[in-house]
Amino acid sequence: MEQRRAEALASGKPFRPDYRPVSLDRISPRLARAVVASEDASFFGHGGFDWDEMRNAAEQNWKAGRTVRGASTITQQLAKNLWLGTERSYIRKLREALLAVKLERSLSKKRILTLYLDVAEWGDGVFGAEAGARRWFGVPARDLSAAQSAALAAMLPAPRRAALAPAPRWLARRARRILGLLERNGTVPSGEVAASRAELERILSAPVAGPDEPDEEPPQER
Repeated sequence: MEQRRAEALASGKPFRPDYRPVSLDRISPRLARAVVASEDASFFGHGGFDWDEMRNAAEQNWKAGRTVRGASTITQQLAKNLWLGTERSYIRKLREALLAVKLERSLSKKRILTLYLDVAEWGDGVFGAEAGARRWFGVPARDLSAAQSAALAAMLPAPRRAALAPAPRWLARRARRILGLLERNGTVPSGEVAASRAELERILSAPVAGPDEPDEEPPQER
């Protein structure tokens, strides 16, 4: 938030953050599960780092010759959001790693997830799940549907470049994939699958990608 404030000041723009921290019981379990499924599927089983994901991301980035995939866990992202900002450097990543270890040793997974959901960006000047839910859907975070949760989770890699209705192709692809994960893990009951998919398409207002279209990666903001 302080980084965004400084950026706004430097550009002569006003900065009016919308920030509404809430407890985890006031955030829809659908959103929490969507975020974990999309950002850090091993969150509840690792100690701050997902070594397999880091190795896979390194191999993919090496083949592409650029950064096309990140491997930061929710704990690492929280460390960055709380203390470090979005500067890209090896020093920042090292500090992020050390802070992630301290977070894992000091806090429960539930507390880490709550803090992450409360400080993540969901748009320009929009911080936290409560503000994000109200900004994009006009509802409190506890009332988010599965389709709305999938759309919000899909925005996280590049929240200030993301928009809905119409959604950019990378966001639409991610949202559909995340909703599929929620269907497979039982978050979306079988009797609600068709309705959730239809709701997501209304949210995205974008055509369904064909099988031969590339799976575009979001802009790398984090």
